Amino acid sequence: MEKEQKENIQNENLAKEENNQSTSSQDQTDDHNKKEEEDKKELTPEERILGLEDKLARTFAEMENQRRRFEKEKEDAFEYGGFSFAKEALSLIDNFERSKSILESDEKLKDSEALKKTLEHFDIIHKDLISIFNKNDIKQIDSLNKKLDPNFHQAMMEIEDDTKEPGTIIQEIQKGFTIKDRLLRPSLVGVAKKTQEKSAKTEETRENSETK
Repeated sequence: MEKEQKENIQNENLAKEENNQSTSSQDQTDDHNKKEEEDKKELTPEERILGLEDKLARTFAEMENQRRRFEKEKEDAFEYGGFSFAKEALSLIDNFERSKSILESDEKLKDSEALKKTLEHFDIIHKDLISIFNKNDIKQIDSLNKKLDPNFHQAMMEIEDDTKEPGTIIQEIQKGFTIKDRLLRPSLVGVAKKTQEKSAKTEETRENSETK
């Protein structure tokens, strides 16, 4: 009896192994069939060529974009490489103008020959500096009697003046400069505004007119 049970167990194990082998063989067959189907779906030579041409075109486009970026960066470096230096150099102009103003307001030096000669030398040096700046495309911003432009001017104060349109620049506190097409620093200016008394009367007249 025990012998028969052992034989039955062995037969069952053999049957399981044969079943596993059959399943594995079937899986391999299925994988092989899938591979054959994928091979059938492979691109034709014409399609491969079109794909390669597309990749090549994309590569050339990217290379062209990189070349343009490099050229732009090189151009900016050449054109505006001295931007920081130019901005610092403006302090020379400021110092000259301050020094000239201090000398001109000195009561002890007024109408003296020494002051006249000194101011003449100041003007010569100042003109030379402006000339050098102009040769390097560093130019003063024309501000007086112009309308306030936030791109070039910075309003520091309002000054009552009924002879000018409101927003007109009537005082230049510090000169502004550009370098080529870029703002180096804005002009610090004072702009005109209507007198408060006149503005109040105008507003009162307008209100009375609306009431009527």
